[in-house]
Amino acid sequence: IKMKNSSAVSMIVLEAFYRMEDLKYLYFVTFLMLYMLTLFANAIVIFVIIVNKVLHNPMNYFLCNLAVNGIYGALLPPLLGTLMSPSHEVSLACCKAQIYFLHTYAIIEFTILSVMCYDRYVAICYPLQYHSIMTITKVYKLIAFSWGYPLVTFVLFFIMTLRLTICQNRLGRVYCLNFYLVKMSCGNTYIESILGLIFLVLYSFPQLSMTFYSYGHILKICFTATKESKIKALKTCTPHLFAILNYSVGCFFEIVQSRFDTSYLSFETQMFMSLYFFILTPILNPVIYGMSVKTLRDNIFRLVGSKKKKERLLFLK
Repeated sequence: IKMKNSSAVSMIVLEAFYRMEDLKYLYFVTFLMLYMLTLFANAIVIFVIIVNKVLHNPMNYFLCNLAVNGIYGALLPPLLGTLMSPSHEVSLACCKAQIYFLHTYAIIEFTILSVMCYDRYVAICYPLQYHSIMTITKVYKLIAFSWGYPLVTFVLFFIMTLRLTICQNRLGRVYCLNFYLVKMSCGNTYIESILGLIFLVLYSFPQLSMTFYSYGHILKICFTATKESKIKALKTCTPHLFAILNYSVGCFFEIVQSRFDTSYLSFETQMFMSLYFFILTPILNPVIYGMSVKTLRDNIFRLVGSKKKKERLLFLK
């Protein structure tokens, strides 16, 4: 229901939570466990990389930042609060904060993945010059760019949304997105929609260019390499390709739900598509790399194994 500009809303009702009422305690426990799993999986990757000097190389530094971003983008605590709230409302300020964190998380994730593409490109195409090209100074600059570019530049775009007067207070999702908040504003938002598409290109074109450029050259090398070299290159790129696929699936689900009518899908399917991006993506990334990268896997198993031994000794005492 449209409201007059003088009666702009201060609270947003997330209507999807009403459909979870009957099983809200089950959803609460499930989401809480997923959140704890997200924290544990990413924290253990960060810890293992930091404490083991053998893992101090460019690829693992980028992976460590990917895990930090997985924790940064975990929006489940506020969603758990909204789930248990009788009115399923969030303040407009909280809604805008969700938008900032979720969108910057998505851009940071894509930027780090594209930087990791470049790292794999250098490792495969210039193996002898790898350490001279990927110096620690360059790695730090790439990491700073991966975080600074999204966190700072998104504000320039988000200012347009912050200036809008919101005239609707009901949103059929479990969290806020910029696209929906703009649609809920008063008056014509044609200019905001056009600028939104322009900023989308600016936020994705550099990363896409780096990804296609890197893998284009990797494929070119693979076509002329020996069988052993092809297998080695494939092993090197496989976890990263799975991480990109994981990210792409989450983006695809968001685009489908934002731009197309998905009312014909079951509520459970819609929930899965909505939550995949910021729940399953950060959970699966550490699993993909933890299981695929031998040195990382061995150190994780060594850490978990040593903890179990200590617990056994304490039990015996």
